[in-house]
Amino acid sequence: MDFETGFIGMTESFLFVAGEEGLTLAQLATLLECDEQKAEQVLISLQAAYDEDDTRGITLKSYGGSYRLVTKSEWANDIKRMLEDPKPSTFTQAALEVLAIIAYKQPVTRVEIDDLRGVKSERALSSLAAKGFVEEVGRMDGPGRPILYGTTAFFLDRFGLASLEDMPPLSIDEEQETSEETDLFMTKFQEAFSNTEEGGHDA
Repeated sequence: MDFETGFIGMTESFLFVAGEEGLTLAQLATLLECDEQKAEQVLISLQAAYDEDDTRGITLKSYGGSYRLVTKSEWANDIKRMLEDPKPSTFTQAALEVLAIIAYKQPVTRVEIDDLRGVKSERALSSLAAKGFVEEVGRMDGPGRPILYGTTAFFLDRFGLASLEDMPPLSIDEEQETSEETDLFMTKFQEAFSNTEEGGHDA
């Protein structure tokens, strides 16, 4: 494996892990341990590789100075069909976990959600956003300015709530372990809103 090929592979891996928040040129250069000019050349090579290969479903895009891996536009309708597939009658376990965490912790970043769950949450988060249950509510101050997520008016309507104050209260000892806190989120959320899963909606 030559030097540039190794850089391209590392860059693709870094961008995949960064998810929707992406990486700036400066951040990528730091991760690759090279200057920004070299990092930019690697991005150009990666972009060309995606553009030249019709079998690839993803490509590289720059948004507001951050580079992200995104799905190619020609597959947009197929992805929408997947996200809106009406066949499942209940929330998936992953979507329910993510929705519970956002509902009780909002505003919250994807990284914070991932930390609470112990696994990546990007797909469940994208599904919930596509269905209107959660939305971007701002940006956190700090490196990379990660996106903050919160629930929507549709979430309140779907769960029969007049406001967030109507959600079942959680009594959580601040000294509890994160895993116990997440389990409590799940239990309370499922108990409080189990009747909504019978309505044929999914996320």
